[in-house]
Amino acid sequence: MNSLPERLQQRVEASRLGLDVIKAKLKAQKIETPSWGYGDSGTRFGVFKQAAAAKTLEHKLEDAATVHRYTGIAPSVALHIPWDKVDDWNALKQKADSLGVKIGAINPNVFQDQQYKLGSIANADPAIRRKAVDRMLECVEIMRQTGSNILSLWFADGTNYPGQGHFRRRKQWVQECLQEVYAAMEAPMRMLLEYKLFEPGFYHTDIADWGMSCVFCDKLGERAQVLVDLGHHAQGVNIEHLVAFLLDEGKLGGFHFNNRKSADDDLTVGSINPYELFLIYNELTDVELDPSLKSDIAYMIDQSHNLKPKVEAMIQSVLACQKAYAKALLVDRKALREAQTAGDIVGAEETLVAAYEADVEPLLQEVRQEMGLDPQPLAAYRRSGCEHKAAEIRSRMEGAKTLG
Repeated sequence: MNSLPERLQQRVEASRLGLDVIKAKLKAQKIETPSWGYGDSGTRFGVFKQAAAAKTLEHKLEDAATVHRYTGIAPSVALHIPWDKVDDWNALKQKADSLGVKIGAINPNVFQDQQYKLGSIANADPAIRRKAVDRMLECVEIMRQTGSNILSLWFADGTNYPGQGHFRRRKQWVQECLQEVYAAMEAPMRMLLEYKLFEPGFYHTDIADWGMSCVFCDKLGERAQVLVDLGHHAQGVNIEHLVAFLLDEGKLGGFHFNNRKSADDDLTVGSINPYELFLIYNELTDVELDPSLKSDIAYMIDQSHNLKPKVEAMIQSVLACQKAYAKALLVDRKALREAQTAGDIVGAEETLVAAYEADVEPLLQEVRQEMGLDPQPLAAYRRSGCEHKAAEIRSRMEGAKTLG
């Protein structure tokens, strides 16, 4: 501990966990990155292309492997189907293994095809519901072939105008479709069900909040859990509270980390409200440190950094999660409980603030060095020239495709 600054040593001591335990937990942290975060993306107004952006699925795997190589805590990459569909899943798995990453959550796309204009699993047309279910069943088979244990579901289903759809019938169709997919998933496969307040449906969304997601999951079974996307709530929602509630119910299955200022902005993690991120990790860590509770949470990033360089932005986000977790591990939980029990509001808040304001960078740098990593991952990546090299190679590929 002598290598850490004195104030940081004091924070470590206050946590009562011990430096070795804190380091071990930081080394074991895992954040999954999304394949779609490495390719060109944009808004409904247009796509701004980047020379270094991934042009193929192999590029996406390479970029995900790069993020893991520099951070040490991003060992898996999520896929989106059919965006990432291939003919030979075994070959893809071998390619990922050779790069040092694993295939993570499988995300079915049932919102982009023209027939989904009025919904997928909540569509009044049974043929369209059948098509959506078949896509999800296809993804379950992809899970078997790639070794993935997570089916990550988000639906754009909703309506734009009063009277457009029958709420209760739509709810029943959603439950029926999910039940068929869930029945096809054997242990240890899990179904994570995401929700969203609005967009693209502006009048209602069929799975609009965590409570609706939780009700669906309860009816499905214990391997169906809620997936929280940090941008999918109304302004002012206390996300750390609902996280604690779901944790206590054993229904929190995963996260899509990002950040927002207005709505579902999909900005890089921690770029707008890092204190909220810390408070969320505080609740997650509180359960993790309680031997009487069990949790199995998939930590995933889902963001559309269409202006920032892809790999740099992903490294930023992974490091933001790492920093928030480190600060949460430094909370003096004994002092916090005592202040809460005594009704000491100021003392309780100051206990959290003390951990949040701790400069954990020396601790994180020491952990990275012990993991054989550069202590400053983003700076190391920017010095490496990888971005420039990728831009050159991928621009030539794009040029050859245009000429062809």
